[in-house]
Amino acid sequence: MLRLGRRAFEPHEPVIMAIVNRTPDSFYDQGATFRDEPALARVEQAVSEGAAIIDIGGVKAGPGEEVTAEEEARRTVGFVAEVRRRFPDVIISVDTWRHEVGEAVCEAGADLLNDAWGGVDPKLAEVAARHGVGLVCTHAGGVQPRTRPHRTEYDDVMADILRVTLGLAERAVALGVPREAVLIDPGHDFGKNTRHSLEATRRLGEMVETGWPVLVSLSNKDFVGETLDRPVKERVLGTLATTAVSAWLGAQVYRVHEVAETRQVLDMVASIAGHRPPAVARRGLA
Repeated sequence: MLRLGRRAFEPHEPVIMAIVNRTPDSFYDQGATFRDEPALARVEQAVSEGAAIIDIGGVKAGPGEEVTAEEEARRTVGFVAEVRRRFPDVIISVDTWRHEVGEAVCEAGADLLNDAWGGVDPKLAEVAARHGVGLVCTHAGGVQPRTRPHRTEYDDVMADILRVTLGLAERAVALGVPREAVLIDPGHDFGKNTRHSLEATRRLGEMVETGWPVLVSLSNKDFVGETLDRPVKERVLGTLATTAVSAWLGAQVYRVHEVAETRQVLDMVASIAGHRPPAVARRGLA
């Protein structure tokens, strides 16, 4: 069972993680939630639409202006504290690779550290252990934070994903992170070309079979855009199709921009799989 913050989730219970970027240069919303009030409104909307986790990030993943640890903390720590105050039951995640930021946001009330860069700062797992919070262990292909992959090659991309994420997960538990609060993430787009990300999706069941809860961050990413030849604002359908496949293969946590649409997709897949009854079942019974 996955346990984060005050919540516990059954193995077949899909969980939505809503993205709230505290950055002025996000690839998706170009800073729409950089200021506090729009960001808090986004949190309220996401929770009302079914998000159990709010993932707060202070640095965009792609290249751009340098953001120091101090500036990242300034963008995130106070906001974490305010979200904790206003939404005491929501699970607060912070997308960071830096242990200094991890320490500060945990003290402010974070429940989960989303390490999207694959343990590049090994002290981050130590912070998670010390505070008893969860940790996302991601495959990033060995690239440095905020860099793009260039001619990356794998003999077997899923074998490498499993080697890295399982190693990070076991290390985290050995350090003292609660086992039921550790997730693994194949890291779509991170250290991968589009074909790698498609193969990671196709073989996602191999990650699920390890028994660790699997998180996927698919929302409007480049591999979706390249597959369909669509710009960022036209990738929702491709994202939802990938979400449905991932749900069928057993992923549990979905990091998304479009919460309401994702909720419908996950509910539909869960009902087809037999894990959720229809919300209404009148047809043929009247």
